[in-house]
Amino acid sequence: MGSLIEQPPVVGPAWLGRHRHEVVVADVRWYLDGRSGAEAYRSGHIAGAVFVDLDHCLAGPPSAEAGRHPLPAADDFARAMSGLGIGDTTRVVAYDDAGGTIAARMTWMLRATGHSASILDGGIQSWPGALETGPGPVAEPSEFHLDRWPTERLASADDVVGGGPIIDARAPQRYRGEVEPVDQRAGHIPGAVNAPTAANLDERGWFKPAEVLRARYADLGAGPGSAPIVYCGSGVTACHDLIALEVAGYEGGRLYPGSWSQWSADPARPVQMGD
Repeated sequence: MGSLIEQPPVVGPAWLGRHRHEVVVADVRWYLDGRSGAEAYRSGHIAGAVFVDLDHCLAGPPSAEAGRHPLPAADDFARAMSGLGIGDTTRVVAYDDAGGTIAARMTWMLRATGHSASILDGGIQSWPGALETGPGPVAEPSEFHLDRWPTERLASADDVVGGGPIIDARAPQRYRGEVEPVDQRAGHIPGAVNAPTAANLDERGWFKPAEVLRARYADLGAGPGSAPIVYCGSGVTACHDLIALEVAGYEGGRLYPGSWSQWSADPARPVQMGD
């Protein structure tokens, strides 16, 4: 796994402007409603950015046993990154058009494996430069090595039982079980607290200041030495909470990759409704 000089988990457009030629910019747009992220990319993207397909580059095959967006095999992720021109020492800035809730997945995966990666604060909407249309650049493959996922950054369904704090990153109405648009059962994992990703952002769609996020997650049980386990519907937007925890100064957060899509598909797993 990589071991690079750290760059912040979130950077603004001014930072990207200064370092534009030192990083690979990654467009990670994806939509739960079925719209095409690739089409959005072709319609306009930051000049020189590569398109990253969430389903093919950042997730393995979906199943009831593993969830809708399980982590890909380590060597599959390495091949995907290599094909995008991202190598062991490449620095990455990822963006979307949803406050970083999708770009966080790639950013967390890279940072968890020791690579330098950041979310672009404010997403494509914050970029002051002209956008580029069309298919984008052809990446020159780079050498990216990954032997295994770091087990200390991950949690299984069994780890969740009795673990804590358990943080559910979904919208409140899904957490409470009032609606469930995609998964088999409504509700949440017993004992989980709700930290919807939208509350990590201010009215502009930028990350709130570190001290505000620190207070938010402290109220939810995070603190020095704690190792919060974070989940969402399929392990994608949960990474936004993990990045917010890092911005807040809380290290050691773990992703439950199977998330609610895996948990709810197992009838033996209990479900809690309400707040």
